[in-house]
Amino acid sequence: MTSLTGLGSWQRQIYQIGLVQRMDRWLHAMPHPALAVEIAPDHVAAARCGSAPGRVDSAAIEPLPPGAVTPSPLETNLSDPEAVRAALRRVFGRVPLHGAPVALLVPDPVVRVFILPFETLPRRREEAEELLRWRLKKSVPFDMDETVVSWTRQGGRAGGLEVVTAVARRRIIREYEELIESFGGHAGVVLSSTLASLPLLEPGGATVLVRLCGKILTTVIARAENLCVYRSTEMPAEAGLMNPQAVLDEVFPAVAYYQDTWGEPLDRVRVAGFGAREHEFLNALSAELKLRTATVAEAHGARALDRSAADLIPHGLDALAGWVVSGGS
Repeated sequence: MTSLTGLGSWQRQIYQIGLVQRMDRWLHAMPHPALAVEIAPDHVAAARCGSAPGRVDSAAIEPLPPGAVTPSPLETNLSDPEAVRAALRRVFGRVPLHGAPVALLVPDPVVRVFILPFETLPRRREEAEELLRWRLKKSVPFDMDETVVSWTRQGGRAGGLEVVTAVARRRIIREYEELIESFGGHAGVVLSSTLASLPLLEPGGATVLVRLCGKILTTVIARAENLCVYRSTEMPAEAGLMNPQAVLDEVFPAVAYYQDTWGEPLDRVRVAGFGAREHEFLNALSAELKLRTATVAEAHGARALDRSAADLIPHGLDALAGWVVSGGS
């Protein structure tokens, strides 16, 4: 994964956490803070990885008042920074920062993810970044000069090359980083919450992840060594008021694109973030897609976790649990 520049005196990184073996090897070659902090539209939370793999030593979650965080790739995200800071203060009272770097997990809309086909990509970081910025210039709703960019290569269809690229507006990332810095910490890693959750999924076959966080619905299709589809959409309502058909309308185009592009069947669906209506949405997806459908808690990576980490998932903290799968260092 290529490092980012322009955020402070040292290089920051947005990591795309891979559930696939190749991406997992790259992840373990990079700094991996033991403490992960999530700032979501409706909560802040933290979890510290334990000394044993898949274990959590301490965790805490605090709710946020409605509208305190309004995820956007363009505009100010922290509508009520004092409310967010107060909630973080309570979280850090139970899971201390200790001054070490943290993995900072931000809402999906903050980080735009693209899967780009290439014939070749320069090996030199500067040349590759320049080419990616030029390629994405018309695809993002902000000036590419204001962005931070991270990328990784993967094998494409028919043996071609694809580049999974994450793009974020610099000043939006700084909003979140400055929150951590106000408590004497600093972000060693910044990534979107859905990307952080991917290690919970199965390592083989093709999996559809349907994940809701507040009103943000993200659909991912991962196949063996590839991230094949990534779509993030703001829905008209949260899970408690949402019609399951609205979710199907968002998921079906991603499934159709995958099947048309790859010409292969999907193996399963994993669902997260639907709370008390979870089974209603599970049943709707199963009936529509005719696939084995279950919660993220039942996925391969989640089942390998220690109970201390697995218990995070039912509380809507699958992103933190996904970070734990890779293990802190």
